[in-house]
Amino acid sequence: MTILGVSSLKPRKLELGDRNIIGARVAQARKAKGMKQVQLLAKLQLAGVDLSVPALSLLEGQKRPVSDIELNALADILGVSVDWLLGREN
Repeated sequence: MTILGVSSLKPRKLELGDRNIIGARVAQARKAKGMKQVQLLAKLQLAGVDLSVPALSLLEGQKRPVSDIELNALADILGVSVDWLLGREN
């Protein structure tokens, strides 16, 4: 099945990077909501944040820095606080 030009998404095989500290929490919150990456991307686009599938994958893999605009939109869409994404609260 192809969604937004992406055939099938594969589970992460590479170790997490060190370019951001929110990636793992973004993935955790997204999965807890039963949301696929393409669904999150669509919501981000509606919020005015345009990310590609590879960019989101790199973000969740902590291999891509996150802008303040992206951070704020992710918190709103995922229904969590910015502090939670940053690991400042449980």
